[in-house]
Amino acid sequence: MRHVHAFTDDALGDDDTVGLVERLAAGTVSAAELVDAAIARTEAVNPELNGLAYRAFDRARAEATAPHGGYFAGIPTFVKDNCDVAGMPTMQGTDAWQPHPIEADGDFARLYRATGLIPLGKTQLSEFGFSAAAEHARIGAVRNPWDTDYTAGASSSGSAAFVAAGAVPIAHANDGGGSIRIPAACNGLVGLKPSRGRIPLDKVMHQMPVRIVHNGVVTRSVRDTAAFLREAERIQPAPKLAPIGDVRRAGTQRLTVGVLTRSIFRDASPEVCALTLKTAALLEELGHRVEHIDTPPIPRSFADDFLEYWGFMATVLVHRGRHMFGPSFDRSKLDNLTIGLDRHARRHLYRLPLATARLAASRRHTARLFREYDVVLTPTTADEPLRVGYLDPTAGYRQIIERLMGWVAFTPLQNATGEPAISLPLAQSAAGLPVGMMFSSPMGTEARLLELAYELEEAHPWARIQSASR
Repeated sequence: MRHVHAFTDDALGDDDTVGLVERLAAGTVSAAELVDAAIARTEAVNPELNGLAYRAFDRARAEATAPHGGYFAGIPTFVKDNCDVAGMPTMQGTDAWQPHPIEADGDFARLYRATGLIPLGKTQLSEFGFSAAAEHARIGAVRNPWDTDYTAGASSSGSAAFVAAGAVPIAHANDGGGSIRIPAACNGLVGLKPSRGRIPLDKVMHQMPVRIVHNGVVTRSVRDTAAFLREAERIQPAPKLAPIGDVRRAGTQRLTVGVLTRSIFRDASPEVCALTLKTAALLEELGHRVEHIDTPPIPRSFADDFLEYWGFMATVLVHRGRHMFGPSFDRSKLDNLTIGLDRHARRHLYRLPLATARLAASRRHTARLFREYDVVLTPTTADEPLRVGYLDPTAGYRQIIERLMGWVAFTPLQNATGEPAISLPLAQSAAGLPVGMMFSSPMGTEARLLELAYELEEAHPWARIQSASR
């Protein structure tokens, strides 16, 4: 195992985002120095990690000379390449049309940039975010900085790889089936999928019948994620949700925690199951009440319903591509997963109305669960990070989808219900790879998850790639 990272004694140092904000305020470092360091680090690790979709380095340097206002003013970052940023192309992880600059920021980018963050460019994802590994026939795979034989997870793979490797301290991610939480788990990061409606979506995502996609960030510390949510809430509050507020420390309330190591798809692997139970034991040591749940709280139809909905999304993209992406759209350049999902959906189109209705009503199942438990603990993925090639997009659709749904066994539920969930890097596999532990809670209770995350971070500090490399 060889770690790939860029941590050094430059302007970024080992600091997280909040630490850099404090150094900027103290005048010990400048925004220009941070951006230059982040560009140098990105150029150092990208040849091996392959996470960069679009460079906007000169633009970032210019912006760093006079940063916009906002708490994060002057902090370098990346935006995942499925959100619109003015002046940059949005390619959605595919080669199916010719790149062209977007004229205006999307709703998310407007909020993200209003926090003061300076994008260095765009990061790679799997095609349209459908796969849990970003692998491309032309440009290759986005690789895990802990071991480049393994995937960085997806779809927010490039963002997670760069944050884990120290290129930037914080990066945009979004999640339509686990795509904040899975790359966070693979790369040893904090990844919180917010409640539905907490963070704005670009127009296309907002118009979906069931808004399964949620925007957020991946970070190396709990306080960075908490700070981003605090600042986002100050800029654009979510009036239908309980406010998160300024969460800076562990909570004092002892929680009732349900522990589940079996999904409707499968049981977690023996190693991941054991690591989850070890996390449950830590919670008990901290005074929380832990109870084991034998049966997942949702019907087996959920798996088929989610697949039908994924397929419907693919069908819209495949058959309205020229309208959405321009006349250069060429569906023959799409990968086998996208094409297979489209074919699956069209064969089973009669199932879509009922599947959509059941997904929209799925919170009634977890509502019963959360009457008994404050928080539910599961592993983030059913196995440790996958080797590159396991989800090869040039393989047959049946192989890809069976392997994909077996690994992504625990995360899609919260995309359907809209409830928040956070992956924390509390475990490592026998091979030394990060393994995420996921905590979910009722709608609007991100503050509860953050308070618990602070407590666990303090009680069991997670492994740091730069320390493991020494």
